[in-house]
Amino acid sequence: MARIPDAFIDELLARTDIVEVIGSRVPLKRQGREYAALCPFHDERSPSFTVSPTKQFYHCFGCGAHGTAISFLMNYDRLEFLDAVEELAKRAGMDVPRDTRARNENGESRELYAALEAAARFFQQQLQGSAKARAYLDRRGVSAEIRARFGIGYAPDGWEGLKAALGTDERRLALLEKVGLFSRNDAGRVYDKFRDRVMFPIHDRRGRVIAFGGRVLEKDDGPKYLNSPETALFHKGRELYGLWQVRQAHARIPRLVVVEGYMDVLSLFQYGVDTAVATLGTATTPEHAELLFRNAADVYFCFDGDRAGRSAAWRALESVLPRMRDGRQAFFLFLPEGEDPDSIVRKEGAAGFDARLQQATPLSAFFFAELGKDVNLGGVEGKARLAERARPLLAQIPDGAFRDLMYQRLAELTGVGAVVTAGPPPAAPPPAPGGGRGPAPKRSLVRTAIGLLLQKPALAEAVEPPYLFAVLRQPGIPLLMEILSLARSRPGISTGAVLEHFAGRDEEAALQKLAAQDFPGDEAGWRAELLDALAQLDRQTRQQRLEELNDRVRDVGMSGLSEAEKAELRELHAAR
Repeated sequence: MARIPDAFIDELLARTDIVEVIGSRVPLKRQGREYAALCPFHDERSPSFTVSPTKQFYHCFGCGAHGTAISFLMNYDRLEFLDAVEELAKRAGMDVPRDTRARNENGESRELYAALEAAARFFQQQLQGSAKARAYLDRRGVSAEIRARFGIGYAPDGWEGLKAALGTDERRLALLEKVGLFSRNDAGRVYDKFRDRVMFPIHDRRGRVIAFGGRVLEKDDGPKYLNSPETALFHKGRELYGLWQVRQAHARIPRLVVVEGYMDVLSLFQYGVDTAVATLGTATTPEHAELLFRNAADVYFCFDGDRAGRSAAWRALESVLPRMRDGRQAFFLFLPEGEDPDSIVRKEGAAGFDARLQQATPLSAFFFAELGKDVNLGGVEGKARLAERARPLLAQIPDGAFRDLMYQRLAELTGVGAVVTAGPPPAAPPPAPGGGRGPAPKRSLVRTAIGLLLQKPALAEAVEPPYLFAVLRQPGIPLLMEILSLARSRPGISTGAVLEHFAGRDEEAALQKLAAQDFPGDEAGWRAELLDALAQLDRQTRQQRLEELNDRVRDVGMSGLSEAEKAELRELHAAR
């Protein structure tokens, strides 16, 4: 894999506010010079996750998670390295070097994305030439702005419209078939999968087309909706239609509204509800739930009020429940019979739809109402039945206040005490960030110097080469030399960027822990402490050389030394 230039990474991290990046996904509270939160990577009661705006990195004292804004996006949003870099670069108004981007992308993957993009353009062109497809969208009230925003197109009637336009050679035909745009009959004939349908491109988190959904124009023309099959690029249980457009509309997404259909998303966006997404013809999966909460702390599931709608809502609840960490909220909005989000927002507007969301049922209320709908809580047997149903589900909730309150509510309804159901007592919480960590272990001179350089890499400018201590036989000296050289060769480098340099190396974990420690004082004090530590290392180096020369004298006598070594020995003795 081609390496992105260090200078680009340095500038990207320097122009990225890690507090803003993490704060848009995790609720942060200021604590002194840092920010703290419950760790998003493990379940905990007390916040041990810290974010340092000056060092531009994060660290969890509970589970050890750590890194820069790049690694946070990789771990939290599940992005590949290049995707995370491109996400941050877009926010910072920077362009990833073209040659780097091209070399980092898998050759065939690049061709698959290109084939899908070409198909999307073809469908959009066909929409312009199809009066009946445009008339359908006009009847549904889909504006030109929304059509362009979502890249709506049309797959022409006929068996080989797309194939004739794009399948110009065997290689291109194979690519289009691999991304699910063709079907093959028993006789081996290949033909267009989507025919005479309005086409909805499905985008990934980088805005690339990865699949399509197609809707018939007339009710009786086959299945109402047809989605692309699972491919190397598309897994419907992990993607949400409209999420790319939501993320384009908001630097920080206030909430997400989950609906069932493409047209619901389009209508809500058109009427100003630009936080709507849809699952792709499947029930809400655990991957969907995690993706939803990683983009917004409040999630509203919007379903029909009939039996099928409530059943779909319960499946969504089962996926959401194990991900209900403190600070997250889930709600369920059930619409009147015969209504859907499309019809509601057209009748009542964004204000009316928002009013309905304000009245949505919280997850806790829906949970107990659904479990207890056929239970007589007036008797012991009914209370026992509700407790039996609830306990295995409540056990899936991450440790925290929400879990405690759900057990408390169960106790109120059934009389079954929370202590009986809550399981073993939690482990002692890790020390709170910003204080209470106990005294830091006494550092060696090398650790002190490295720690100070991690605290403020610009301190390296005060240390002019050559370095006498470079030849000192002591653990950590090569690492100290590398950090000094790195900081001096890349002026302005942040702590986070230094740590990024060591990502994946054996030294990474130790450097992360050292960087997370707080050094008392200010920059002037740190500079003096660094210079003093290095001066002591120089003295140790001179002592090391003096012992080497004394050993030579014992072995070969003074006559065995060169004139230069004799002069050096005299100087070392005089300097003692």
